[in-house]
Amino acid sequence: MLIVTAKMPKRKLALGVAAAALVCCCALALNLGQSLTREVSASTLPSPKGVKSNQDRVDYLSAYGWQVAEEPLASQELLIPERMDESYDQYLSLQGEQGFDLGKYAGKRVKRYTYEILNYPTGESGVQVNLLLHKSTVIGGEVLSPRLDGFLHGLAMP
Repeated sequence: MLIVTAKMPKRKLALGVAAAALVCCCALALNLGQSLTREVSASTLPSPKGVKSNQDRVDYLSAYGWQVAEEPLASQELLIPERMDESYDQYLSLQGEQGFDLGKYAGKRVKRYTYEILNYPTGESGVQVNLLLHKSTVIGGEVLSPRLDGFLHGLAMP
């Protein structure tokens, strides 16, 4: 057994303890601030339920910060496949990252509404947003550029 002792003035010891306590308090405050930010961000997301009308869809998208044309460019009825092969993996992953689970809707008919985004951050025109709805619940969505060198990402503003 090894015992080490040191003689230290009480003033320096108190200063060291105070500094350690200050560092711990700062770390806790930062951690608490980050978790509160995550909770506020999650709570400010729009509810995917009760999206019945065109105005509800426009409001849903505006909650993400998007300004869209008042009327959709297109609306289509789609059938979610019963079984999805690996060609769907990336798309399912994108939807899953946003909290949407398309697997629950396998074999069901859904509606896809496509709107033009008027305020894409890069200023690019022609950017579109799709919303997938089953009855009055948003079950998926994405933002995309239909250009050849286009992009595809979730509903959140980049």
